[in-house]
Amino acid sequence: MKNKALAFAAAACSLAMLLGGCGSSAKNAQTNGGKVIITVSNSEPQNELVPGNINENAGARPAMLVNSTLVTFDEKGNPVNEDAESITPNADATQYTVKVKKGKKFSDGTPITAESFVKAWSFVANAKNAQKCASFFQTIKGYADLQKDGTKGDEQLSGLKVVDENTFTVDLEQPDSVFPIKVGYLAFAPLPESFYKDPKAYGEKPVSSGPYLFKSWDHNKQIEVVKNPDYDGPRKAQNDGVTFKVYTDGNAAYRDVQAGNLDMTDNIPDTQTKTFQKDTTVKAYNRPGSVIQQFTIPSSLPHFDVKTEEGKLRRQAISMAIDRKVIINKILNGTASPANEFTSPLTPGYKADLKGHENVEFNAKKAKELWAKADKISKYDGSLTFSYNADGNAKSVFDAVVNSLKNNLGIKAETTPIPTFQEFRNACAKRQIKGAWRAGWMPDYPSAENYLTQEFASVAADGNGSNEGDYKNPKFDDLLKKAASAKPEEAIKLYQQANEILLEDLPSVPLFYSNAKAVMVPTLKGFTMDWQNMPLYYQLHK
Repeated sequence: MKNKALAFAAAACSLAMLLGGCGSSAKNAQTNGGKVIITVSNSEPQNELVPGNINENAGARPAMLVNSTLVTFDEKGNPVNEDAESITPNADATQYTVKVKKGKKFSDGTPITAESFVKAWSFVANAKNAQKCASFFQTIKGYADLQKDGTKGDEQLSGLKVVDENTFTVDLEQPDSVFPIKVGYLAFAPLPESFYKDPKAYGEKPVSSGPYLFKSWDHNKQIEVVKNPDYDGPRKAQNDGVTFKVYTDGNAAYRDVQAGNLDMTDNIPDTQTKTFQKDTTVKAYNRPGSVIQQFTIPSSLPHFDVKTEEGKLRRQAISMAIDRKVIINKILNGTASPANEFTSPLTPGYKADLKGHENVEFNAKKAKELWAKADKISKYDGSLTFSYNADGNAKSVFDAVVNSLKNNLGIKAETTPIPTFQEFRNACAKRQIKGAWRAGWMPDYPSAENYLTQEFASVAADGNGSNEGDYKNPKFDDLLKKAASAKPEEAIKLYQQANEILLEDLPSVPLFYSNAKAVMVPTLKGFTMDWQNMPLYYQLHK
């Protein structure tokens, strides 16, 4: 979800097949042995389906169906207990007592207990295990000890204590009012004992605790999950299974929906954004969304070092040289809105006119002035590159970004597409990209903390989370720490101040908020997209 470069995809029907009615796994789904299997588009996940090692949505989509968490969320982002009977704070929210519902089991028949959570969370937090979501656990006591060199991988977070089979306590380094909803994120899922024997093998064929059972993974083709008859939580499946088909072209997925070979895609190609709501061969969905699209410039990139005056001037100049409204109107055909801060309009505490918002507004004259000022400090003659995954839906946007910089700043810039989402994400995670790269964020839980801490806090840098630009600012970190222990109204103000630091430094450059949009076959029922811009797959039926 997270640095959640958002990936999407597809495999095409030829024109002749399209005109002739093109096969039809989707058309025949509801008569497939009496089972209703819903087919949807996706990309090949970056890694195995291990909950704590997924920070992008290609893997999260199937994994969220296979796994349960203490709480889940309804479509508006309200928390609902799933595995938790209760989550109770002490007087200052530095300790929580968690009671797990009795009688719950994994699909291998073993019980889901307090130990299932305590051991799983410690595994993800332990630096030896190199899990991408480790930073989510940084407020729990003992986290710092698990980041030290020499850990074996099985050490436990000292702040987690099993009280009895269904009860455990969580001691925090500081008050954390967000904790009761943070545990609804996938990384906090329980894990069965079988996981620890071979985590990599487990990720290829995970055991279920959620509304669906894992069935199969044919790499680069599809992932199948089927209804879990023993699941008794709030996300009750309205279909018999979901098949995530891997596409490498959004246009192909769209054509397959038109032809009835795919039930739904939420990757609307730029070429279709102008007409998809008028397309009579499909049902369309288009609503304001919570996903922010941006691009990251490594914080220590020469001439762009975020800690230097030159670096800040260049980042601000680049941001001001981009006309977001033109990109949205001409390329995205109005299916987005300009980003003016680092959360989203659907996030509590969002504010469009924070101090520094002018740094993400088009101003070609000011951009040239700032660039010239930076050149007086140190002349830059290089070419700024922009990387993105070629199998996604980003080419037109980044072509426009590059042209904006050439035309409005007079500098050299170019795109460097990487063939697949998986290759692209691996390059980001390994710090192999030397220029800028496409980034984005789909929230894991409805809070500004999720956008700000996980993307930009120091604790999430250096491979410990989704801060892949390795941005570090002590003042920013301090505001996040204060916000975590503050009452809701005060916390919002502190998050806004932290946002203003980002608007000054621009570790990433915000572009726009993507609408939640999709097309589906006319027979598909129950479709909606939630507060994450994520389809609620379990509600789909025919």
